[in-house]
Amino acid sequence: MELVKNGAVANLLETGAIVKTAFCGPCFGAGDTPANNAFSIRHSTRNFPNREGSKVQNGQVASVALMDARSIAATAANKGFLTAATDIDVNYSKPKYFFDKTIYENRVFDSKGVADPDVEIQFGPNIKDWPAMSPLPENLVLKVVSEIHDPVTTTDELIPSGETSSFRSNPLGLAEFALSRKDPEYVGRAKEVQKAQKAVEADTCPGDALPEIHPVMDTIRATFSDVNRSNVGFGSTIFAVKPGDGSAREQAASCQKVLGGWANIANEYATKRYRSNLINWGMIPFVIDQGELPFHNLDYLFVPKIREAIADGKNRI
Repeated sequence: MELVKNGAVANLLETGAIVKTAFCGPCFGAGDTPANNAFSIRHSTRNFPNREGSKVQNGQVASVALMDARSIAATAANKGFLTAATDIDVNYSKPKYFFDKTIYENRVFDSKGVADPDVEIQFGPNIKDWPAMSPLPENLVLKVVSEIHDPVTTTDELIPSGETSSFRSNPLGLAEFALSRKDPEYVGRAKEVQKAQKAVEADTCPGDALPEIHPVMDTIRATFSDVNRSNVGFGSTIFAVKPGDGSAREQAASCQKVLGGWANIANEYATKRYRSNLINWGMIPFVIDQGELPFHNLDYLFVPKIREAIADGKNRI
């Protein structure tokens, strides 16, 4: 709003620039995407594989380099020749900023004290409620359903953006795309393990729903004789070296959760934000030291007394 009032927007439009609202767009291929097999510069940090909407597996390559916004402006002013902001003669100004809350008061609905609980909210066909989620059990049986050893796993690889945008309000529909670019078999494996947890929630035998856990439970009970379906939960986990780089989308965590995920295991988390999203969705962000893993994909892991450990604030188990 302040840019409009002080004339900055008019100055930009006069140069031929396009002014857009802040939205998730060019970074996943929704407009202003770079040309195929060409080189372009961007000032947003979205230069990860597929981040511009290109699909390498289909022969599409969009080469994107990161550049500061002022140098991009200098390049545009210099007719497209790469130019550093320090190489042009310009006086950068910094007008004083005045905050005006009027636009927020007029555009954002504040329902406190005025909402009518008797009015039924109308949902479109692709807007779905979140599935019910169980509280953390006393003991946890996890199956590793994906093992990723790339140096970094981005949130766009955990849950792609562009082709999934119409499912943002459909948790289960969106989850079908989880890790589709990195491990296409992940969703099916996670759903298979989830059958055991759903059986526990229905107070039926999880072994009948997922027969492969019978020997797993026999092995566990040989040491932990008190473990039974009243105090155990079943779910999936993934291992990734350094997951969570990229955007802040919470769906990178929530999609795993609605598929029955209980945890992530990593050498480190790329961002505090992704780790927090895991916790917010009831998933445990385990950390394991670098080196050879003591488990492999499709292995089962048993975490006894996990609920007690978290309640007591323990940081190692």
